[in-house]
Amino acid sequence: MASEWKKHRIKDVVSFVVDNRGKTPPTQDEGHILLEVNAVSVTEKFPLYREVRKHVSQEVYDTRFRKGHPKKGDILVPTVGTLGAVSLMDRDDCCIAQNLIAIRCDEAICHSHFLYYVLCNPMTRKRLLNLNIGGVQPSIKVPHLMELDIELPSIQEQKKIAELLSLLDDKIFCNKRINDNLYAQARAITNQWITENDSDYELLPLNEVAVINPDTYSPKEEWKYVNYLDTSSITDGCIAEIQRISPSTEKLPSRARRKIVSNDVVFSTVRPNQRHFGIISEPLPNMLASTGFAVIRSKNPLVCNELIYLCLTDDAFIEKMQQLAEQSTSTFPSIKPSDLGVCEIPCPKDDSSSSLTETLKAMFSLIAANHRENASLAELRDSLLPRLMSGEIDVSDIQI
Repeated sequence: MASEWKKHRIKDVVSFVVDNRGKTPPTQDEGHILLEVNAVSVTEKFPLYREVRKHVSQEVYDTRFRKGHPKKGDILVPTVGTLGAVSLMDRDDCCIAQNLIAIRCDEAICHSHFLYYVLCNPMTRKRLLNLNIGGVQPSIKVPHLMELDIELPSIQEQKKIAELLSLLDDKIFCNKRINDNLYAQARAITNQWITENDSDYELLPLNEVAVINPDTYSPKEEWKYVNYLDTSSITDGCIAEIQRISPSTEKLPSRARRKIVSNDVVFSTVRPNQRHFGIISEPLPNMLASTGFAVIRSKNPLVCNELIYLCLTDDAFIEKMQQLAEQSTSTFPSIKPSDLGVCEIPCPKDDSSSSLTETLKAMFSLIAANHRENASLAELRDSLLPRLMSGEIDVSDIQI
């Protein structure tokens, strides 16, 4: 029970802290993965390796990080940026950049997965935010973090609680892997169709086969509520958060203007390489997206939105858009919706592509189903987490 839990400071339950303060080392395209702050996420249990583009040489790995580098089981904690966006290392071949630390638990006192979930607890996250000493950019000092109080049950109970929560996270992770595989198959099928049917399609500018930003919301419409999607709330098709806002009592963001209907493609025009895009298969009622998105909707019956999405999210295309964004004079690297409008899309000349369309729609339907299940699992996990972390739920009699 909670009364049997003992209070500790984080510094009393860790055996080692990897803290690479100073300049980020020289990087290259291959070698040991260099994890930066943007490689961890509030919604991900493990670092976002798929977004990693920087590596360090073996020499840098051996010398610059001779005091230690993260190992499997370590907890990654940002000290600048999104405080509370922690994750768990599940591999040994990485090192960390500045503004990121790795905590290694003394496993005789504290189970690493349990401490990870303690730090994921909304109450702990709130306490981390209270440690903020930054101005424009939130930041915390490592000694302040180390002084944070936490309560721990017996090591056996820690492992049981962590395993219960991990069962949900593992299923979420499995579904994400399945979706990654489905996306890869969809791309392969599309590329094969393009290769084998080069006389059955023509390349046309996107603005000839689709409408970009077709519907705009006006406050004069006076919706009673709005389901708002910000650019940072979707990555690689996975939605982390949708804000429900009542304009009569809450301020509606000035950027909440893009109306969304079923199967619209949303593509963030700011920093394309951060991959804030998705296809909204099942939008909520009164759903609006930020004007930071280009909302794309096919107007050609022979070109499905799924095909457009695959073309716009190809790695080579993303790299091209990022290069274009870095040439902009805006505050942040960004492109214009018109930059997407001139990009060429394979447009079938007749309905011979119907089998491709049916296949893509079926695969994206499976992807959407996995997203729905993950949303339900995440909701269950998030409701259990604070109750388990406080000892409100007794796990002593649970057999795993």
